[in-house]
Amino acid sequence: MKLTRAAVAAGILASTVALAACGSSGGGSGKSGSTAAGGSSASGSGSAGSGGTTACSSGTLNGEGSTAQTNAMTAWVNAYTKKCTSAKINYNPTGSGAGVSQFNAGQVNFAGSDSALDPTKGEVAAAAKACGSTALDLPMVVGPIAVAYKLKGVTSLTLTPSVLAKIFTGKITTWNDAAIKSLNSGANLPSTKISVVFRSDASGTTQNFEKYLAAAAPSDFTATPAKDNAATVFKGTGAAKSQGVAQAISTTEGAIGYDEYSFVATTLSTAKINNGGGAVAVNKQTASAAAGAAQVTGTGDDLTLKLDYATKTPGAYPIVLVTYEIVCSKYKTPATGTFVKNFLTYTANGGQSLLTGLGYAPLPSALQTKVNASIAKIS
Repeated sequence: MKLTRAAVAAGILASTVALAACGSSGGGSGKSGSTAAGGSSASGSGSAGSGGTTACSSGTLNGEGSTAQTNAMTAWVNAYTKKCTSAKINYNPTGSGAGVSQFNAGQVNFAGSDSALDPTKGEVAAAAKACGSTALDLPMVVGPIAVAYKLKGVTSLTLTPSVLAKIFTGKITTWNDAAIKSLNSGANLPSTKISVVFRSDASGTTQNFEKYLAAAAPSDFTATPAKDNAATVFKGTGAAKSQGVAQAISTTEGAIGYDEYSFVATTLSTAKINNGGGAVAVNKQTASAAAGAAQVTGTGDDLTLKLDYATKTPGAYPIVLVTYEIVCSKYKTPATGTFVKNFLTYTANGGQSLLTGLGYAPLPSALQTKVNASIAKIS
């Protein structure tokens, strides 16, 4: 089932909460009255959502970060807390950059981020300090990044990495440009001005989209991919968060932007991408094909992935992101560690069955096995 904009907005409202300022931390402070300490009872059994049994914890767990996984997290929280009635899980979708900052400041128990912790920016060291143990990047949501557009009379559009890079960097400015027409023979492309929409906030989606352009069109996109540089490398208008980008595109004739597929699947047209192996439409199957080829580059129980953005594999949609749940390997309060373990065990297993109806792709089975092995060691 695809989501309308109203449903997306409702899901975001349901999952956005004011975080408790009572000493909860990424490491679990264990202070009296801390909502994060959440007394745990791993005795529950039965199904939350679909598939498998669910171990229940009681108390409150706080998370923050990626807007890309908002709809997934809302569904997971609703399913888990319906089964585990003494559990409360708050997830605040403020963006990947904000989530990592809050986790590393010890303000939340887990972070959602569309990019793994970056050691070159001190994020790995900061997370380890907040946890008092090694922090882990655990892939949980595979989300295609759609290239969404609004163009009257054009319902099918194919773009290449080079043309896409030139559009976003302002080298191609009208829809009837010869480079676009050559890829779309028969399409009635108007002379409408192209209005680029990008993320104005620090965003893992931006970083992943830029990584794609840098890998697949290195001659046309030479900037260093980052979460917070869209306003300096793209020529257009910024919009905050995933829902803001979708809204801006939907209200602007001639607009184009990058956004998580779950936010634009029903409201906007999306372009096919041709990396050299044929035009590929965005959907959960083509995204899973690309994610299945990802390589684990993390060490130990960390599962940081390297995606092959330049893939030419037929049927593999190349612009994908993986949202990580960033957690402590060992929490300062054991009950917090148990709660995190219980919840993520659900999301990595039964919870994956909820994703396909929300515009996401489930974890490839081989990666799911590795994720479960890492989750099992959280304490």
